[in-house]
Amino acid sequence: MKPNSFTLLTIFFFLSFPISTSSSSNVSAIFAFGDSTIDSGNNNRFRTLFRGDHLPYGRDFPSHFPTGRFSNGKIAIDYLANILGIKDLLPAYLDPHLTDQDLLTGVSFGSGGSGIDMSTVALARVMDLSTQFELFEESLQRIRRVVGVEKANNIIENALFVVSIGTNDMLYNAYLLPANMIRYGSISVYQDFLLQNLQSFIQRLYGAGAGRIVVAGVPPIGCLPIQMTISSILPSFHWLHRHCNVQQNTDSEAYNYKLQSHIHLLQSMLTDVKVAYFDIYTPIMDMVQYPAKYGFVQTLEGCCGTGLLEMGPVCNVFDPICMDPSKYLFWDAVHLTQRGYSILAESGRQYLIPYITS
Repeated sequence: MKPNSFTLLTIFFFLSFPISTSSSSNVSAIFAFGDSTIDSGNNNRFRTLFRGDHLPYGRDFPSHFPTGRFSNGKIAIDYLANILGIKDLLPAYLDPHLTDQDLLTGVSFGSGGSGIDMSTVALARVMDLSTQFELFEESLQRIRRVVGVEKANNIIENALFVVSIGTNDMLYNAYLLPANMIRYGSISVYQDFLLQNLQSFIQRLYGAGAGRIVVAGVPPIGCLPIQMTISSILPSFHWLHRHCNVQQNTDSEAYNYKLQSHIHLLQSMLTDVKVAYFDIYTPIMDMVQYPAKYGFVQTLEGCCGTGLLEMGPVCNVFDPICMDPSKYLFWDAVHLTQRGYSILAESGRQYLIPYITS
C-alpha cells in the first residue's frame, strides 16, 4: 500500500537536526501516560524492580539526586515541558511533594515497566494504563476544586497529552518470553492486539476532554544494548557479533507503521481533536548509525557498568560509570542518557510541536 503524505511527513520528521523555535506556546499543561520513558518517579511508591530512585540514576539531574527517572538526568518529557514554556520539569503525580499548583501545569502518570498488555504489567508489578487514567481522573477532580469546573475544562482542552508505551510488551512477550506468542500465532497479530487496546485508550482520553494527543512509536528495539547482547550470545546470524538485531528492528518499523494508520483513522473520526504520531525510531536509529553527528562516541553500549545488561537495580552505586555520559546514547542497557533524550525533544520542537499547537 502506498503511504499517504502524512506518513511520508512523519518519516522525514527527524532527518535533519532541529532548528531553534520559540519556547512560548498556547499549551496549558502536559499530562503523560506510559512506561519508563516518561516515568518521573511514580514507581518510587511501589515494590517493583523497575525503579530508578537510586544512584547512579539522577547523577546529572539538576539536584544530582535520583528522582526515579530512568536516566542520568532529565528525560524527554522534561525537555518538552521546557520547550513549551510550561515548566522546567514534569513531576510524577505520586510525588508526595506535589502541590495543587504543580498539578495545574501537568504531571506524569507513567510507570516504568508498564505495557499495553496486562501480562506485561503483571510481570513488572506496576501501573497499567487504566490505573494511570484513574489517577488522571482523580487529578482532574483536584484541579476543579482549585480553579473551578470551567477553568479546569479549559486547562484540559488546551493541554498536551503524551502517550509513550509498547516497547516492554515487545521486549517481554515477543522476544524474552516468546512462548507467550503461541496464543497469537505471530508477532504481527500480537501487535494488532496491542494497537487495538492502545486505540481504545486514546479514545478514552478524548472522552475525558483531551484536545491534543501525541502518541510515541517504539524505538529500534533491536538496537537496545540489552537486545544486542542477547542476540550476540544466542546461536543466530548475530552470534558473537555486537550488531542491531535486524528482525527486531523490522518488527518495530511494522508496529510504528500500523500505529500511524491507527492515528490517521482516529484523526479522521475525531475531527475536533489533534492526534499526532511522534517518531522516535528514526532519530534514535540515526544516532546509532551516525554517532559523530551528535557528538557521541558510544551508541551500542550503556554508560552504566559493562553497558551490556545493566538496568534498574542492577545499575547501582557498585557499578563503574563511563567518564562522560554525554558521549553515550544509552545510560543503561535500555534507557537513553539525558543527552539522548534532549535530542529527541529537540526533534519534537522542530516538527511535532508546531503541528500540535497550530
